[in-house]
Amino acid sequence: MDKYRIIISGEAQRQLGNCVLFIAQENMEAAQRLRQRLMEAIRSPGEMPARYPFLSEPYIPANKYHKMFAENWYLILYQIRDATVYVDYVADCRQDFPWLIH
Repeated sequence: MDKYRIIISGEAQRQLGNCVLFIAQENMEAAQRLRQRLMEAIRSPGEMPARYPFLSEPYIPANKYHKMFAENWYLILYQIRDATVYVDYVADCRQDFPWLIH
């Protein structure tokens, strides 16, 4: 099976960092585990990226982003182009994400 290259956008890296920093305020070990698990989830579309469904929202172009949930609260949005998976967003679903609507 072919492997897809994973590219994480600067915005997704920043969002991931914010999620981890939020947890680190209370528990550094839990934050490190969260980061490791989220990175594993982010890398998982490297094989069979189309297995996750498309995000279906009225304000998002149809069939643009695949959505994947990780660690109960985190939404990872990515696009597939050729043999590359572009991870664009990592969102904590307990928060609003108005940045996705603009």
